[in-house]
Amino acid sequence: MPLLFVFILRMKTLFKKSTKYKVLSTKTCFSLFSIFFSLLSFSQETKKDTTKVTELKEVTVSSVRAKDKNPITYTNVSKEEIAPRNLGQDVPVLLQYLPSVVTTTDAGNGVGYTYMRVRGSDGSRINVTLNGVPFNDSESQGTFFVNLPDFASSLESVQLQRGVGTSTNGAGAFGASLNMATKSYQEKSYAEISNSIGSFNTRKHTLSFGTGLHNNFEMNGRISNIASDGFIDRATSNMFGYFFNVNYVKESTLVKLLAFGGKEKTYQAWYGIEDPEKLKDDRTFNPAGMYFDEFGNMQFYDNETDNYWQNHFQLHWTEKWSENWISNAALHYTIGKGYFEQYKEDEDLTDYNLPAFNGNSISDLVRKRWLDNDFFGATFSLNYKNENVDLLFGGAANRYLGLHYGEVVWTQNYIPNPNRYYDNYGNKDDVNFYTKASYNVTNKLNLFADLQYRMVFYDATSVKFDAVNDTFRFFNPKAGLNYQLNEKNAFYGYFGIANKEPRRDDYESGAIKPERLFDYELGWKYNTKKVKLYANAFYMRYNDQLVLTGDLNDVGAPIFINSGKSYRLGLEVESTIALTNKLILNPNFTLSQNKNEDFYYEINGVVQNLGNTNIAFSPNFIFGNRFSYLPVKGLQLSVLSKFVSEQYMGNIDSDVSKLDSYFINDFNASYDWQINKGIKSIVFSALVNNIFDVEYESNGYFYTYDDDSSGSTITYGGAGFYPQAGMNFLLGMNLKF
Repeated sequence: MPLLFVFILRMKTLFKKSTKYKVLSTKTCFSLFSIFFSLLSFSQETKKDTTKVTELKEVTVSSVRAKDKNPITYTNVSKEEIAPRNLGQDVPVLLQYLPSVVTTTDAGNGVGYTYMRVRGSDGSRINVTLNGVPFNDSESQGTFFVNLPDFASSLESVQLQRGVGTSTNGAGAFGASLNMATKSYQEKSYAEISNSIGSFNTRKHTLSFGTGLHNNFEMNGRISNIASDGFIDRATSNMFGYFFNVNYVKESTLVKLLAFGGKEKTYQAWYGIEDPEKLKDDRTFNPAGMYFDEFGNMQFYDNETDNYWQNHFQLHWTEKWSENWISNAALHYTIGKGYFEQYKEDEDLTDYNLPAFNGNSISDLVRKRWLDNDFFGATFSLNYKNENVDLLFGGAANRYLGLHYGEVVWTQNYIPNPNRYYDNYGNKDDVNFYTKASYNVTNKLNLFADLQYRMVFYDATSVKFDAVNDTFRFFNPKAGLNYQLNEKNAFYGYFGIANKEPRRDDYESGAIKPERLFDYELGWKYNTKKVKLYANAFYMRYNDQLVLTGDLNDVGAPIFINSGKSYRLGLEVESTIALTNKLILNPNFTLSQNKNEDFYYEINGVVQNLGNTNIAFSPNFIFGNRFSYLPVKGLQLSVLSKFVSEQYMGNIDSDVSKLDSYFINDFNASYDWQINKGIKSIVFSALVNNIFDVEYESNGYFYTYDDDSSGSTITYGGAGFYPQAGMNFLLGMNLKF
C-alpha cells in the first residue's frame, strides 16, 4: 500500500509537470491505462476454451533476446551462475569475467558506483533493459546500477549481446546489449534469509520470499540493505533495495505487476588520484570534499555525498492466443530524484545569484545539484511461430521528463534563503517499431532479418548550451544467416547498422553529431558433450563515433568528442571444457585492434592530423577464465581470472595517458548443505578477491592543457587513476526455507 500511495502522488506531480511542458494530459494518461485493462478484460471474456497452463515466464524478454538459431553473438548467464558470488558486489562486477567485458568501481571494492565496458564501449553505449523496459538514463544514456541495490538477487537470467545485436528498446547498442529478466512466479512457497560480511566493513542483508501459486495468484519479494566503508578513503555506501512481484496466472495468461528500486547514499569517489607519489604510497587517498581551513590545515567535508532514490513500476500482460500466436504488452513508470552535495572553495557569489558580504563576493560555500525525473511509456510485441517461421512485431513509446537545478545551502558568512542558481530541463520522446523474421530455408539453413525504425525528439535547456530542440530519425536494419553443418558445427554471418543520438553532456561539449555503426560478425559454434566453443570475428566501422577524450567534466562525468572515422576489428573466443565430470574450464579471450583514422587534435595551438591512433579505453587483449572443481555434491570451488592489457585513456597515444595492464584472480567457494527439516538448506559462500594482492588501476582519466608562460604555447598532459582494492574477502550464509 505505501508503494501504491507513492505511485499515485507521483502521478499527480507528473501530470503537473507534463502540463507545464505541454507533453501529456491527465486524460491521455488515464486513457492509456483504460485501453490496457480493456484489452486484458476482453481477453478473459472471449478466450473461453483453453486447455492448459502455458509456460510464459520468459516471454517478457523474448522479444529483445537472441535465440539459438539467430546469427547474434551473445552469452547467457543464469541465476545459478550468479548466486555463489552474489555477496554484495554490484551487477557489472558479477559479470566481469564474460568475454570482452572490463569493469571498474569508484570505491575500489565493487560496492557503490560500478561500471562496465564491452569491446571498449562504455555504459552509455550498452543498451540495458529490465524485462524489456529501457533502463539507460534517457539524457546521459548511462546505466547506474547503484540505484538498484542487490538487484542480482532478483534476477532470473541475463543475456549479454555483443555488437549491434538484435533490435531492442531504448538507446542504441554501440558495444553491447544487456537484457535482464527478473524472477517470475514460483509454484511453491519459499523464504530465504541471506547475510554476508567482508573487508572494509562490507555487509549485505537480504530477506526474500514467495507465497507459491494459489488460486492463480502468486507474490514474491525481497528487501535488502548493503553498506560498506569502501577501499578508498571515505568511499562509504549505504543502500536500501526492494523488489515486489504480484503474478496472475491462468491457462494461457500471465499478468505481472512489479515494483522495485532503491535508495543510495555514497560518499563521492569520482576524482581519482593524480599525484604519482600518492598513487604509490597512499593508494586510498580521496580528494573529494578536501578544503583548507583558516590556519591552512587540510580538512574534508563530511557530507560530500551522492544521494538518489529510484522506484520502478512495471505491468506486463502476456497472452498465448493459440499454438502459433503469443503477445506481450507492458506499461512502465520510473520515478527518480536525488542530488549530490559539494563543498566549494573561493567561489564567486555572483555566479550563484547571491549578494556579497561586506563588499566581498568571494566565499566558500556548499551547494546541492539536483536531478528530478520521470520516465514512462509502453512496450509491446506480437509473435507468430510455426515449424519454419518465427515472426515478431514489436516496439515501444517512451517519454522522459527531467529537471536539473542547483541550490546553495551554506556560505562562510551567512546561510542563504533557499535559492536556485540554475533551473533547466531536458525532455525526450523515444518511439521505435521493429520487425524480426527467422526462416528455416532447410533443416540446416536459417535466415534472419531485423528492421527497426526509431524516432527521438529532444527538448532541453542548460547553463552550458542554448536551448535545444532536435529530432532524430534512424533506420536500423540487420540481417544474417545461420548454417548448421552437422550436430557439432554451426556457422553464422551477420551485418547490422545502428544509429545513436548525442547525450546531454555532448551538447555541452559541442559534440552533437549523431553516430553510425556498421557491424560485421562471422562466427563458428562447436558443441559436444565435453566441449562447447564459440568463436566470432567482428569488424565495427563507425562514422562520427563519440570517443572518450579521457577527461572529466565538473561533476566527474566523462567527456566525448566525435572522432570522424574509426573502427574496431577483433576476434572473440568463448568456451566450456569439461576435463572430467568434476573439473570444468570456462576460458575466453578477445584480441582486437581499435583505431581512430586521421585523428585531428590541437597541439601547441595548432590543429594537427595525428594519423591512426588508438581509441581511448580500448585494450587490445582481454582474457577471462573460470576454473571450477566439484569434488562432492553441493560443493563448488572456483578460481576466476581476468587479464586486461594496457590501454590509452586518451586518443593521442600519449605515454602519460597509459593505463597499465593487470592480471587478477579471485577464489570462490560455495557449499549447499541440504537439510530438509524445517530449513531446506543452508548455503555457505566465500569469495576472496584479488588473491595475489595485485596493485592495479582499472580506470582513470587524461587531460591536456596549454602553457604559454614561456612565450610560446606548449601542450602538457596529466592523468588521474582509480586504484582498486588488494586482497579482500566476503563471507555469506543463505538460509532457505
